[in-house]
Amino acid sequence: MRLRPVAAALAATAALTLGGGLMTATPASADPYDDPHLGFAPAATVLEDSTPRRAGLDPKTIADAVAAVHAAEEAPAGGHPLFAGAVGLMGHEGKVVERDASGWALRWADPTTELPRDQWEPVRTDTVFDLASVSKLFTSIAVVQLVQEGAVSLDAPVATYLPEFAANGKQDVTVRQLLTHTSGFVSWLPLWSAYPDKAARIKAVMDQPLDNPPGTTYLYSDLNLITLGVMVERLRGAPLDVVVHDRITAPLGMDDTGYNPTDPGRTAATEYQASPPRGMVRGEVHDENAWSLGGVAGHAGVFSTADDLAVMAQALLNGGAYEGHRILTRQSVTSLITNFNGRFPDDAHGLGFELDQRWYMDALAGPRTAGHTGYTGTSVVIDFASRSFAILLTNRVHPSRDWGSVNEPRRQWAHGLAAAMPLRAQVGRTAWYAGGRNAEASTLTTTAVAAPTRGALLEFDLFLDTETTDPLYLERSTDGGTTWMPVSFQIRDRGVTSTHDGVIAGSGVRRWVHVRADVPEGAAQLRWRHVTDATSLGRGVAVDGIRVTARGSGAVLLDAERRPATLTTVGWEPLGAKP
Repeated sequence: MRLRPVAAALAATAALTLGGGLMTATPASADPYDDPHLGFAPAATVLEDSTPRRAGLDPKTIADAVAAVHAAEEAPAGGHPLFAGAVGLMGHEGKVVERDASGWALRWADPTTELPRDQWEPVRTDTVFDLASVSKLFTSIAVVQLVQEGAVSLDAPVATYLPEFAANGKQDVTVRQLLTHTSGFVSWLPLWSAYPDKAARIKAVMDQPLDNPPGTTYLYSDLNLITLGVMVERLRGAPLDVVVHDRITAPLGMDDTGYNPTDPGRTAATEYQASPPRGMVRGEVHDENAWSLGGVAGHAGVFSTADDLAVMAQALLNGGAYEGHRILTRQSVTSLITNFNGRFPDDAHGLGFELDQRWYMDALAGPRTAGHTGYTGTSVVIDFASRSFAILLTNRVHPSRDWGSVNEPRRQWAHGLAAAMPLRAQVGRTAWYAGGRNAEASTLTTTAVAAPTRGALLEFDLFLDTETTDPLYLERSTDGGTTWMPVSFQIRDRGVTSTHDGVIAGSGVRRWVHVRADVPEGAAQLRWRHVTDATSLGRGVAVDGIRVTARGSGAVLLDAERRPATLTTVGWEPLGAKP
């Protein structure tokens, strides 16, 4: 992969000597998380090495994410680590702000036996990983290239291009349905064990009937992408690995990316497999079906490095181009990150790319956040709203697929980058923030407010980006905080008003909105209570400009901006103002 030299940039931000003392240059100011980009990055953007501070990011949250990955490589007493080794890479606004390699590319001889210590091989930043299902992104891009050339129509039946695919009632399945996993296909078939050779295995996919009518169900299926890989080969007149090389990786300079790596010693080992009897798998695709197809398949088989994937991510953020080489039009990239699965709200999907999936994207998740995971322990998250990406490559199946999930480290890696982006107060010097930690209840409580006979009006600005199970409650108490009742409120957002019965969660729009609520007559405390569960996080919740005025007279009853001592905080932290 290619990174722009940054000697000049580093020199510009180096420490300066003044009067015999040391003065550090002021770091850059990153675009706030709450001011999302709507378009692509400039097509000329080329990745440069930097640091979080130089990019205007909070280095602590990124360091916390690095520490979390390292901790996952340590075995608890009587147990085993989540994975042997990892490479993590974060990019923001064209800057690589973190690149970390840790652990071991090879550590075990089999699931019960460690190799002698002197035979352990460390992970390096250029270690090549089996991407598993992240490979589906390359197949999807190859399909979309055919679409933009006019050789394929998304809404045409797949059988238009692969007549044999029409077998057993599949004549109406479209290309788009394969890309969005709404074809009706079963998830998986044991191609490697049930069929004798590659031709028979491909025929089995072509002959497989549907489990559901096309377009009626979302069901993630390897068969969708296997079929698309065959379609690409048929239309291009070349093997899929050649197509991906010639039309994607070579133009982007992704020299370490491809199928069937020629230098197995650079790869991270995956699983010890007894069935099929492959032993310790290294330098060959882990997925048995892809292996049985010669290592080249539409659903799995690609190997890559974190730096190569960073180039692909930046090319997409740039609207399909990198260093003057365009692999997709801007319109095609838009189609990759447009949700075509509105009927299945928890399974947002562009063309091959998963969208807005908090279970691994965490606080980077949003309607314009695209990515994928791989069974071997890999994940790519590309956030177009912040022009950022978080890549985590692990060999979590080394030496056994049964040792656990890496979803928590995936979330922590994405969260570290999202939380590093600034979130700024909107009114005055201070706002209040909560939601940066799992399994926590945070309260922000006012002193008692005496509303007159006609009642009062509560107003404040709200930023909300949480998972749907991490609610924010607005409540009032008339007995000094012993009991609390919900307070209904209205949100006004760019001319649209919505009403909520004292609770809200979700969002993902990454902007501040204005909130109004009626306060009944009498003395009462008000509080904002935010509760996070034990898993995923969003960017969190912030409130600002809290103000209560009397109905009719407009007299100010509480102004937390001018008098912050009227607030009591538990778990809420102050946010600084915009620079």
